[in-house]
Amino acid sequence: MLNWDAIDTVLLDMDGTLLDLHYDNHFWLEHVPRRYAEKHGIPAEEARAQLRARYDRLAGSMQWYCVDYWSRELELDIARLKREVAHLIAVHSDVVPFLEAVRALGKRVVLVTNAHQVSLALKMEQTGLARFFDRLVCAHEFGVPKEEASFWTYLAKQEPFAPDRTLLIDDSLPVLRSARAHGIRHLLAVAQPDTRAPRKQVEEFPVLTRFADVTPFTPT
Repeated sequence: MLNWDAIDTVLLDMDGTLLDLHYDNHFWLEHVPRRYAEKHGIPAEEARAQLRARYDRLAGSMQWYCVDYWSRELELDIARLKREVAHLIAVHSDVVPFLEAVRALGKRVVLVTNAHQVSLALKMEQTGLARFFDRLVCAHEFGVPKEEASFWTYLAKQEPFAPDRTLLIDDSLPVLRSARAHGIRHLLAVAQPDTRAPRKQVEEFPVLTRFADVTPFTPT
């Protein structure tokens, strides 16, 4: 699927790509509504409906990914709530061998995430994956999410990469489209971001089912 001789830089998303999206889905769709219902004295179902509507309005925006925004809007300590269910944070199968192999080939490996710095720090603390990256890039540094064309412009200024020799693996189709428009040549869409949810149907990008399928061979 991949010609590793044609790739110098590997850009990797975090949530849903390296990490099982079950944690985030459970957190926002179950845990936060439960705590919101407790705080405001409303039924859990009503809380879920209210929050789902608010999430939908902001999907893909910088506010949607911002811990500070939701803490303020919901009057909840989102950072503390994230730690309450941190035991659910899990690395997808074959991710560590993939990262080890790519590093062994001498590729530059960069994490590019929309996640807030608080979430990024918690997940690196829980997983220990930071050691595999040359750099961790948070979209909050630029003030725009990866879905926006300007994200890639900002990234290129701080992290020079040749788009035609760059691989991006992500679970978000809007992000992959944005990267494609910037000229990033090698693109893979994650088939099953949440291991407890059905596989996504993707037609416009090559699909990554398992990291083992694209892990380069490195002679010992």
